[in-house]
Amino acid sequence: MTVSAVSSAYGARAAEYIAAFGDIGTAQEKDRTAVLDWARGLEGHVIDVGCGPGQWTHLLSTHGVEVEGIDPTPKFVAAAQQRHPAIRFRIGEAERLGVDNASLGGILAWYSLIHTDPALIDTALAEFARCLRPGGGLAVGFFEGPDLAPFDHTVTRAYYWPLDLLCGRLATHGFTVTTKTRRRAPGVRPHGFITAEMN
Repeated sequence: MTVSAVSSAYGARAAEYIAAFGDIGTAQEKDRTAVLDWARGLEGHVIDVGCGPGQWTHLLSTHGVEVEGIDPTPKFVAAAQQRHPAIRFRIGEAERLGVDNASLGGILAWYSLIHTDPALIDTALAEFARCLRPGGGLAVGFFEGPDLAPFDHTVTRAYYWPLDLLCGRLATHGFTVTTKTRRRAPGVRPHGFITAEMN
């Protein structure tokens, strides 16, 4: 799936997605805590990649993080800006963040790489590495599984990533993994969370 195709798929269901997930209260408390714990150790500007309607961007902002949100779906960017006018939102994508080399203190990629073809994910990870300053932080939320495998997501095809395999990909781009966790529960897709520091 191309970025344009994924954006179109989300644009067609933007209102439904915003109603279901646009409030940060729909996220699990343990996930909100994990992201905030990561963010407290950052210094400098942070980008929320694939920000959707801006719920995670707003959470970070309310805790004193200098953050902006980017998303390839214009309807999400418009909704995010309307809902959170004090925060900057713009159209953008993981593969092209639109910032200078080593200029960021942190990047949050909360379920924003789940639709990226595994053969192409290194493009996004290389861009993250280019944009983060040494010591900058990366946090990635994703669907975790025992095998790298596609599945039929509600919006469009997505992928399960084994925790250690994604950690290995990050290492090839100069990241040191600082935490890695998985969560599995009946009736929900398994969750993975990785934080890493740029060398």
